[in-house]
Amino acid sequence: MTLYALALFGLVYALAVATPGPAVAAVVARSLAFGMRGSPAFIAGFLIGDLTWFTVAATGLAALAKTAYIAFVVVKYAGVAYLLYLSYRMWTSAAKPIESEEVQPSQRPTRLFLGSLALTLGNPKVMVFFLALLPTVVTLETLTVSGFFEIAAVISVSLPAVLGGYGYAAARARRLLKSQRAIRVMNRGSASAMAGAAIVVATQ
Repeated sequence: MTLYALALFGLVYALAVATPGPAVAAVVARSLAFGMRGSPAFIAGFLIGDLTWFTVAATGLAALAKTAYIAFVVVKYAGVAYLLYLSYRMWTSAAKPIESEEVQPSQRPTRLFLGSLALTLGNPKVMVFFLALLPTVVTLETLTVSGFFEIAAVISVSLPAVLGGYGYAAARARRLLKSQRAIRVMNRGSASAMAGAAIVVATQ
């Protein structure tokens, strides 16, 4: 595919990822509460989810995916439940500096990855986005293998960069907090934001 088409896709996709939504809210809330520890695994779940939906859209399996309603509902609410669990852990966590916090079971890389992956796979709107955007860049019927991997590469660079930027900014803001009261307020504010993201996903 042409460089122009690839750049156009990359720009629109990056703007879509950067638009405040459940993924951005979850990453920011988690980074405010726990810093960047575990963020790579958390963001990787969103990335693999997006790549999965892109593959489904690009290979013409969208119609089949839309029929798997029960599976989507199960995965969707698994992701919602995990966000609510993270929210609870944030709300009840002790007001300690990030450096002194032990790695909690809910913050282990595997759980973080699976939680964000379930959140993304349970959101058919991601697939709809790809179905709407891809035809503006390339005709799906003529998408080549090299074109597929070029788009996948753009996704693999753009999403971690955007979400990682949000997470880093939030973690830096967290480190400015010194008093236990301020940290407690930040933890509970982050917990509320995470719960709000879960509600948004549940009602979509």
